[in-house]
Amino acid sequence: MTLNAQGSGTGTPTPGLASDAPTGSASDENGVGGPVAHAGLFTLALGSVGVVYGDIGTSVIYALREALHAAQKAHGELIREDVISVISLIIWTLTIIVTLKYVVILLRADNNGEGGTLSLMALASRTMGKSAPIVFVLGVAGAALFYGDAVITPAISVLSAVEGLTLVTPAFDNYVLPITIAIIAALFLVQRYGTAKVAAWFGPITAVWFIVMTIGGFLHIADDPGIFAALNPYHAVRYVTTHGHTSLLVIGAAFLSVTGAEALYADLGHFGRRPIQAAWLAFVFPALTANYLGQGALVLANPAAIQNPFYLLFPEWALLPVVLLATMATVIASQAVITGAFSMTRQAIQLKLLPRMEIEHTSETHVGQIYMPQVNTLLMIAVLVLVVMFGSSSKLATAYGISVTAEMVITACLAFIVIWRFWRWPLWVSALLIAPFLVIDLVFFGANLLKITEGGWLPILFAFTIMFIMRCWVRGTRILFDKSRRNDVPLSELVKNLEKSSVVRVPGTAVFLTSDPETAPSSLLHSLKHYRVLHQKNVLLTVVTSNTPRIEDADRIRIEPINDSFTRIFMSFGYMETPNVPKALSLCRKQGWKYDIMSTSFFLSRRSIKPASHHLFSRIQDKLFIKLAINASDATEYFHIPTGRVVEIGTQMSI
Repeated sequence: MTLNAQGSGTGTPTPGLASDAPTGSASDENGVGGPVAHAGLFTLALGSVGVVYGDIGTSVIYALREALHAAQKAHGELIREDVISVISLIIWTLTIIVTLKYVVILLRADNNGEGGTLSLMALASRTMGKSAPIVFVLGVAGAALFYGDAVITPAISVLSAVEGLTLVTPAFDNYVLPITIAIIAALFLVQRYGTAKVAAWFGPITAVWFIVMTIGGFLHIADDPGIFAALNPYHAVRYVTTHGHTSLLVIGAAFLSVTGAEALYADLGHFGRRPIQAAWLAFVFPALTANYLGQGALVLANPAAIQNPFYLLFPEWALLPVVLLATMATVIASQAVITGAFSMTRQAIQLKLLPRMEIEHTSETHVGQIYMPQVNTLLMIAVLVLVVMFGSSSKLATAYGISVTAEMVITACLAFIVIWRFWRWPLWVSALLIAPFLVIDLVFFGANLLKITEGGWLPILFAFTIMFIMRCWVRGTRILFDKSRRNDVPLSELVKNLEKSSVVRVPGTAVFLTSDPETAPSSLLHSLKHYRVLHQKNVLLTVVTSNTPRIEDADRIRIEPINDSFTRIFMSFGYMETPNVPKALSLCRKQGWKYDIMSTSFFLSRRSIKPASHHLFSRIQDKLFIKLAINASDATEYFHIPTGRVVEIGTQMSI
């Protein structure tokens, strides 16, 4: 099987995408799942409100506050025109980046219904030929940057919500940090139970949150109706072009209003394009606009409200319920990015960017709901460290934005390639369409770079660490693959020799998992060497990860008979699927190949690896690769092979 990065103890493979396999989109018993096809538009739109828009919906708590603080530093006090300009900048950022770039354009760039950076990379790589390595690097960088966002989002979201307790009573000042740590720890600890039981509450709770924020905004718009001037983009443009360095600081803070926009595209496969678009245009965007206008009018009428304009929208008697609702909303927003990290990691594993990891399915009906213990633990530790390091949402805001803006730049670059090469639009039209968004993304990225010494270095360091890990894994699997090829015996030659030999035949079927169907797998050679027997039926199984999200049953299996004793079987899985080899083999019966699990043995090679490089940098990479290989999830579990039917044969290699 193409242990393509998932071979015996380490995996073997080719970096990048596996060869194309037939595409499909349905759900099947082999771990394939797609969007809920029969759910109504309203139901899916409500679900997307909870899962897709949780992050961008909770940014109203701190985005305007931080942008106004940045603007205030220029004059030492708030100026009316600055408040209107900042509100205008936020509203038009939401309009251009979220509405036009993501909702109108990128949601159409789906890969069999799936979205996200890796899906965009898969689409782009199909058309780039020799230029595919550029796409591959962009995709890896985008995936790595996503993890930076996944670490910061829970920390800043929950912190900003809990800080509202200090407005209820100053007695909570010393308890904000402990309460935040407790909530975040609880959030990660319950991940193992899955989101199936609580997911139904996500949409309604977040919908209530948007309704409450809309009401809060309308309560104060009348404080200064002049705030409607912010709907004119002139004020945003004027501020950016006349305030120099200060405008960059404000832009960096204003970008907090669109954090979470990537979820629009990443969660495309869960809800579909129309529900996500409908939820944004008819509900989420109007609610955000009303709230930001209300906050702006409140600050114009009462400049002291800049300290926490969101919570001060509400009367004192409603403050505690709003804080509790905000806390629930931020937990939901955090939940969305955590589960997104699980999905992204699974895609990275399937695309051979990371070693196998344990994957647990937490729902019997929704295969997309998974739990990854190793990822969950690492994320929890990283988030808690951030909370303790920074201590407040204002300080943490300085670290927020760089990874998200960098990811948006990468998304724009990949989108250009897809529109030009995959959609086959003229080059000048593609450039004309994407260039404005790319310029805006670069401006936001540059503005956020100003925060790099104040904490912005953290997500960059985190992303580079992830990229280094991916590079080590891809490099190591390539070296192992190349070395194993030097000692390989052509399968045709081995089969020909076995036909002439008198090797003892035993009943049953032997399945040898291999990444190269043209050569004899080491497990077969070592089996013949040590056991001196051959099964009556022998299968060379190659599992290929397609660059499409899912594969239909009819296209999953391809059988190539070699002779009476040997058969090649190619098994395809989409990168969003979890491979289940025994279930997929049962599909062979429809093609006339008899399969009985009780008379079948699976042979796997387990490699013991030692470093051999002399250069320091190479030696560091080798040791990291070996560490990753040792801790990789067992191939037996990853491919759902019954442990009682597996024979593992060890070999030793150096890299």
